[in-house]
Amino acid sequence: MCGGFTCSKNSLLALNILYVVVSFILIGVAAAAKAASFVTSLSLVSGIIACGVFLLLISIVGLIGASKHHQVMLFFYMIVLFIIFIIQFSVACACLAINENQEKLVASKGWAIAGNDTRQDAQTFFGCCGYLSELGNETTSMDHPSCVAVKMKKGGTCCDKGVNDTNCCRGGNTTSCHCETCDGPIQAAMFRGFNLVGGIGLFFSFTEIVGFFIAKEYRYQIDPRANIQSLLRQ
Repeated sequence: MCGGFTCSKNSLLALNILYVVVSFILIGVAAAAKAASFVTSLSLVSGIIACGVFLLLISIVGLIGASKHHQVMLFFYMIVLFIIFIIQFSVACACLAINENQEKLVASKGWAIAGNDTRQDAQTFFGCCGYLSELGNETTSMDHPSCVAVKMKKGGTCCDKGVNDTNCCRGGNTTSCHCETCDGPIQAAMFRGFNLVGGIGLFFSFTEIVGFFIAKEYRYQIDPRANIQSLLRQ
């Protein structure tokens, strides 16, 4: 760590500016991953978003405390930053530790409780039709997008050419619809989201430990300008 007061102060200020940028990265990436899943409520990703919000708030406190060398604010900053590190590190590890079977279970449960509008949005976005459950049976009790909508998304490769029925994907009509089922694209989006969010969260969580120790060292250092002023009064 820095040995002098000015070095510690500047390091802490620079680190908290970095935390502001990191917090927006965490919030943005996690929100994008959550939105891409469509039918699933990713509570772990929501945890990373919460860490990003708290990191943004505490970085502002750190900037004020570092600029003013405020003892109480620096102590509060250290405690909260360490708590954020523990939560972010744990959630990031959990995101990276989720295996394929767990992703399939989360995705299938999300599809089962999702509304028809959400399912239709997911099918139109991914250009897919229906969902294969863990038992291999296609789920048909939902609205499917029309073939026109899917063809616009996927370039006309989903349904048979010459089929005039605009709802050929409705009700699991596999004889006239050649869309892939949505389980594959949704699980792939979940996999990318968990790995991206987990990797970014894990990487930046270690910078918070650095901030904790710099703040601890800086808090107990004496401002040389204060010593000069006290000597001048004497």
